[in-house]
Amino acid sequence: MNKIHTIDRVSFEGDDLCLKVDGASHRFKLADISDRLRSATPAERERFELSPSGYGIHWPLLDEDLSIDGLLGITHAPAGFKHKLAM
Repeated sequence: MNKIHTIDRVSFEGDDLCLKVDGASHRFKLADISDRLRSATPAERERFELSPSGYGIHWPLLDEDLSIDGLLGITHAPAGFKHKLAM
């Protein structure tokens, strides 16, 4: 399995999710990304699992999943997709 991202840190500071992904630090307002995480207890927030490929983070007590690509705003075109300009 190919490693998509390297997630070095997942933490919370106040109402922010703080991540270190692929060597870069990122901070996200919980109100903008997840109502479940925003209203969760510290114990619920601290129990998470990282996908082996680095694709995402899962909080089993909350049944919440966040993709790293989604958080970082990365989009991928399907394999073989070529955009043609209308002439």
